[in-house]
Amino acid sequence: MSWPMIPPAPDTPPCGPPAPVDGGWVVTRHADVVAVLTDPRYVVPVAPGGPPGTLAWLRGTVSRFSAPDRHPGRRALGVAALRDLDPDELRDAAARLTDETLDRLTGADGDREAATAVRGRGADPGESVGPLTGPAAARAEVMGRLARRVPVEVLAARLGLADPAAAVPAVTAVAAAYHPGADPAAVARADRAVAALLAISPPAPAEAAANRIGLLVQAADATAGLIGAAVRHGLAAPAALGTADLLAEVLRLDPPVRATRRVATGALRLAGRAIGPDAPLLLRFDAANRDPAVHPDPDRFRPGHPGGALTFGAGPRGCPGERHALALAAGVVEVLRARCRPAGTPVRYAPHPTLRVPTSLEVMFR
Repeated sequence: MSWPMIPPAPDTPPCGPPAPVDGGWVVTRHADVVAVLTDPRYVVPVAPGGPPGTLAWLRGTVSRFSAPDRHPGRRALGVAALRDLDPDELRDAAARLTDETLDRLTGADGDREAATAVRGRGADPGESVGPLTGPAAARAEVMGRLARRVPVEVLAARLGLADPAAAVPAVTAVAAAYHPGADPAAVARADRAVAALLAISPPAPAEAAANRIGLLVQAADATAGLIGAAVRHGLAAPAALGTADLLAEVLRLDPPVRATRRVATGALRLAGRAIGPDAPLLLRFDAANRDPAVHPDPDRFRPGHPGGALTFGAGPRGCPGERHALALAAGVVEVLRARCRPAGTPVRYAPHPTLRVPTSLEVMFR
């Protein structure tokens, strides 16, 4: 068959040599991005830390924002937490929870929660909500009820949190302030959420507890964005297209993580450019994933596309939970592909410098 073209998201830069921007560099070519990710002389911006049990403490303790001398040990804590989790079981659990959620949303028992979720609005306290019929019963909003909930709840249960459902809003609050630049109100909410997550987490040394929570935060926005992109681009795809192939190509063409940051530790050269000491670099996965030197016909959706995607990173800081994230996303997407079809409504995205996650995405029940 003829596969569709999927144009780049707005503001995706074209591939080219490293370009100076605002005192730093934007890196867009596949080979250059890989070179930076795999060169230990480029390091992540280190989070300074803060009082125990706060967002600043979490950011300063997780492997993602750790200095090179602390990163291996902290990464090992996250890897150990994931070691006994079977990706196939995660996928099956995510599919069951997705099925159960859709069953509630399509039920006609007058359940207030189901009605509110399907209609995509909050019911007034005194409002009578009857059985789901007509247009309200035919639609579901994917992001809040499924994409942001199912992966976190399933993973939280397997990581031993006492109340996986309560972990979802707390992880969401932390994720909203996890990257630099969050406003003070979001940080205050995240501080309370970190404390709540620690209270329902299994007893563990501080670094182990922080990196367990870090896994959940990583599973929030990025996995939700992957599910949203797969639903947006994949519900109309032929049933013969495997979900794993769908997710792989969506990761390339519409990545939920569009960029990551590094800092040069000395005077370096990258693709013939002189990179000064302490220069910040923004590595654009969304551009590198469409590099024509690696991906012929780069804007065409082509399952099994050679070259793969850089969205999970590369080198010693590549995402340790890639298989688990793909499994959780696959469980949700497989059920939606079987039970839903596109709604044709606009997809909205929250502004963010490095993430691309829909804020709202509707589907229709078959």
